[in-house]
Amino acid sequence: MATASTQTDFIVWGIDQTPYGPVELPALVSWVKDERVTADTWVFAGKTCSWQKASDLPELQMFFHRRNGAGNLPNDLPVSPRGIDIRSLRRIRVLATMTDEQLERFGGFMEVEKIPQWTVVVKQGEYGDSMYFILEGELRVRLEIMGKETTLATLSTGEFFGDIALLDHGPRAADVVANQDSVLVKISAAAFDQLAKEAPDLATPFLRAIGKTLASRTRADNKRIADAQRFGA
Repeated sequence: MATASTQTDFIVWGIDQTPYGPVELPALVSWVKDERVTADTWVFAGKTCSWQKASDLPELQMFFHRRNGAGNLPNDLPVSPRGIDIRSLRRIRVLATMTDEQLERFGGFMEVEKIPQWTVVVKQGEYGDSMYFILEGELRVRLEIMGKETTLATLSTGEFFGDIALLDHGPRAADVVANQDSVLVKISAAAFDQLAKEAPDLATPFLRAIGKTLASRTRADNKRIADAQRFGA
């Protein structure tokens, strides 16, 4: 929750419709570099007592644009061969430690998909062979049992799903539905096999990061089950 800011502080309006801060400029800059704050993020500047998009703040413009000889302000973001904004891939937690060069190569094996609200991205029981990463938006993981929906998890920017199907091409364990308009990047099993052959230096740390995330999820699930059993005893 935000508290009162001073003239040197900033407050960031998050994608979850929650204000974060106040923070000083060094912290705000670190959020920009981590892609937690993007060009379109709304930021309140204590100095001017106004809300502006991050790219319009004089203190941050250098991170979003650079001037060319004609005085224009072109977007200075590297892109993958498939047109993916490389720095946007840093929103994906399992890719955040890669260099720009590694992300550019990795992005060449991925595809962007724009998903309208309420779209069923994957359906329980259907066979799949692709893994998805969330660049923007929110989706829910659900099960339908006897016509009743149970939400298992809500996924947001930086998270992923479909990892098991990527490896075993088996049936999906649950539906994944877009709660709002979303932007995903997908890597298919065929593309991953190509990645493993052509760029094992990227595939190995990627799999390691996925494994760490799955291990963390398993520990959290085990703790919830243990807590439920303890409190239910």
